Parts: sequence; C-alpha cells; structure tokens
Amino acid sequence: MQKYILIIVAALIVTSCKVQKNQTTTPVSTTKPISNNAGFFSAIEKKSTFDAVKINSKIDAKTGSFIPTLDAVIYIENGQKVWMNLTAVIIQAARGVATPEGIKGYYKLDKTYIDSDFGYLNKLLNVNFIDYNALQNLLLGKTFIPVSENDYNLTQNANGFNLTSKQTQKITENGKTTEYKISLDYDTDFNLNHVLLTNPANNNELEITYSNREILSNESFPKSVKIIIKADKTDEILLENTKFDFSRMETTYSVPANYKKTEIK
Repeated sequence: MQKYILIIVAALIVTSCKVQKNQTTTPVSTTKPISNNAGFFSAIEKKSTFDAVKINSKIDAKTGSFIPTLDAVIYIENGQKVWMNLTAVIIQAARGVATPEGIKGYYKLDKTYIDSDFGYLNKLLNVNFIDYNALQNLLLGKTFIPVSENDYNLTQNANGFNLTSKQTQKITENGKTTEYKISLDYDTDFNLNHVLLTNPANNNELEITYSNREILSNESFPKSVKIIIKADKTDEILLENTKFDFSRMETTYSVPANYKKTEIK
C-alpha cells in the first residue's frame, strides 16, 4: 500500500502540474545579499484568499515499482481540508483527506487504510515540520518554511530572488530537532519557483519545482510541479493539471468495512 499512500501524500501536497524537462535551474547571483527588505518578506508570506478550489489532475510516479497513470480529483477548502480521490482505468483506487487534525487515506485494492497525525506525512517526506498550515502553503506553491532576514541571505539574480540559509536551520518538532540547509528561489513577482532542503546528517533531500503559473480567482497557481524525495532511494512524483473549478463540492470520506489499518513504523 505504501507506494499508493506516497501518491496520496503527493497529491495532498501539490495542487496541479505538468512536468517540464530541464525546468530546474540554479540562478547565478548577481548582487550582494539584500538587507532590510521587509517588502519582499511580506510579499512571500501573503495568505491565500480563495474559498475553495477543485482540480482535476493526472499523476505519474516513479517509486521503483510499476504504478499506472492515475486520474485524481483534488479539492481544497482554504484552511479547512484537502480531499482527493484516485482512479486507475476508471476504477477507484484510493481516497484521502487532510485536515488540521491529521491525514486519513484508504487503498481499495488491498483493503488497507491510514489514520494519523502529520507524523506519517513527515516520515514519507523525510522531514519533521509539516503540519496542516505548512501543507496548504506547500500545495499552493507558497513559502511553507519559516524564513526571516536574520536567518537567510536574500540575493537578486537574473531570474528573480534567492533565499539561502546562512547556517543550518534547526527545526524542533515533538522534542526532536533536525537541521536543514535550505534554498528557495522566487520569480520577479515573488512566486516560489524552487525549494531544496538538505539534511546534512544523512544527505536526504526534498526538492520541489513549481512553474507555469496562472492567475485564477486572484490567486497565482503553479500549473507545473515536480517532487523529488531522495533518501536510501529516490522517489519522483509528477502531476498534470487538466481543469480548475472554484465552486464548493461534497467530499465524502469513510473507510469501508473490513479494511485493515496500516500502522506507522
């Protein structure tokens, strides 16, 4: 089941995407670090104002095992929940939901399910700081990591801006502290383009690339997203958007009878 839960997690993380080859570039800094730029930090921390959005997407994943292309419906109520449904060859395969309380999901083909706090999601992504607010910002292509002028160097380059942690950033969650090297790239409109988190203790990486942005309902949505999770092996999740709809919808979720709970290890 874990490979499908990873896809559910990915779909809960990103709204929509269409993969582009060679879309990840490392801008060359052309200026010295910018200081006292309160306007930049205010712009990248701007909150979403939409009420709800439904996205139809296609998902492809490379996890070392064969997974067919999946059709997904992803529905987000701002600040409340992220709900998604997966189908493979018109047959429902899985369903999941994330709320501030945690994440739930079930996989129909082997009759298993999860019901967890965000520890399960953090484990799959090899990080320790994702809660619902961070998840929503991440899925919308917004800054999901706390940043400040004191802890980061801000530089301007040909493609926009870059934030790089001055030192490894220590993030403590549930009594456990993890250090990360962090780099974030933004375009000239302050939209997040690329995130790279590296854990220097084990060289694990989480890399996310956002591109092909479109203004919809006064919100900048990334139409292209690529997630790469590097640990003992490398998992890659790609999603392709097909349609946006900003009306509310019913989002039922209940685990069918006789399903077995998958325990977190």
